[in-house]
Amino acid sequence: MTRITFENQTFETQTDETVLQTLLRNNQQIPYGCKAGACQCCLMQSLDNVPPLASQIGLKDSQQKQNYFLPCICTAENDMNVALPNTQTAWFESEVIEKKALSSNVILLKLKSAQPLAFFAGQFVNLRHGEVIRSYSIANIPNSNHELAFHIRVLPNGKFSRFVADELQVGMPLEFSHAQGNCHYVEGKSEQPLLLIGTGTGLAPLYGILCDALENHKHQGEIHLFHGSRDESGLYFENELRELENRHANFHYTPCLSAEGNDEKYAQGRVNQIALQQFQNLEKWRVYLCGQPEMVLQTKRLAYLQGASLQQIYADAFSS
Repeated sequence: MTRITFENQTFETQTDETVLQTLLRNNQQIPYGCKAGACQCCLMQSLDNVPPLASQIGLKDSQQKQNYFLPCICTAENDMNVALPNTQTAWFESEVIEKKALSSNVILLKLKSAQPLAFFAGQFVNLRHGEVIRSYSIANIPNSNHELAFHIRVLPNGKFSRFVADELQVGMPLEFSHAQGNCHYVEGKSEQPLLLIGTGTGLAPLYGILCDALENHKHQGEIHLFHGSRDESGLYFENELRELENRHANFHYTPCLSAEGNDEKYAQGRVNQIALQQFQNLEKWRVYLCGQPEMVLQTKRLAYLQGASLQQIYADAFSS
């Protein structure tokens, strides 16, 4: 059994428990997303011992040398003294300017920042209510009004999402952090084809990336967005995506349902399988993957096997 020290408190781990699980079990507020090592938003730093190499997979060399690691996939081999990165980063104030239902369990939340913002569409921020902190991807492009849009999936026992659904109202304040993440549109190679695959509210960053590519950068290459859900209730934003498809000849939208059905307007099957079956040679493509961790990790591997360069695969995995 090992001990984890965080903010001058020490906690004992349980058998086969990750560092993140230990901290969350002891009511420590740690930002996290996929819990599978893909999204990296739970990044921490070991202040004493070198962390296990397996917990640094996917991190840059510079991060590894500074003993950064992913607590969601780290089983401590020795006692560890750990800290969150950027602990001096200020929280920013915003005001809720819009809240509306996109589906039976997804809410569109729009915030207006009290000061100018620096972010890329598709990055994520941490939203904070009291001691509860959760990570959400930005679903809009930078704008002069300093607004941020999020797609919040409401979970039955979700502390933050239930607060958004039941208590948060237009005009109320909400805190957010600086923007993070590498899952965003990259300038250059405007002729390169783009493949966007998402499940559930993984559509949020993809929608931001899509609008950034089409509206801000006038991307000329073919863009294919595949959005998947088990049933029709999970395929929100259809009208907005169809409008974009009508305005841009190079954009193509395919909604997919994994549950059996006979509605001809939806592709039938798992979204990643449908997309990768349609485009089997991804050698010159840029690929964006957002949604459930299992789908993201599996599709990242398959896209690589079908020719996509790892440097051209951008992944953002968040658990529900």
